[in-house]
Amino acid sequence: QVQLVESGGGLVQAGGSLRLSCAASGSIFSINAMGWYRQAPGKQRELVAAITSGGSTNYADSVKGRFTISRDNAKNTVYLQMNSLKPEDTAVYYCNARYYSDYETWGQGTQVTVSS
Repeated sequence: QVQLVESGGGLVQAGGSLRLSCAASGSIFSINAMGWYRQAPGKQRELVAAITSGGSTNYADSVKGRFTISRDNAKNTVYLQMNSLKPEDTAVYYCNARYYSDYETWGQGTQVTVSS
């Protein structure tokens, strides 16, 4: 199994930046891809960004050019650098890992609030 622990959320003014971290432990060799999702009140959870074990990345259109997903293999950690934040980025952000192709696990979530 894989366990995820997130950190780095908080309150920031519009135009500011935050960096989220997601540390993985357990069967990390089995991870196929990791990603960040977010869920705003009254809305469905949506993919923000993802990175595969091969290093390929993809982003939601709404964050392209502002957010960057990266990973540090030595630390088993994935990061989401969020720049030029907007109030509509306010949500609970969840880290996700897919492993052994058929399984997935989620972090506990971290709140990001962007004030106008």
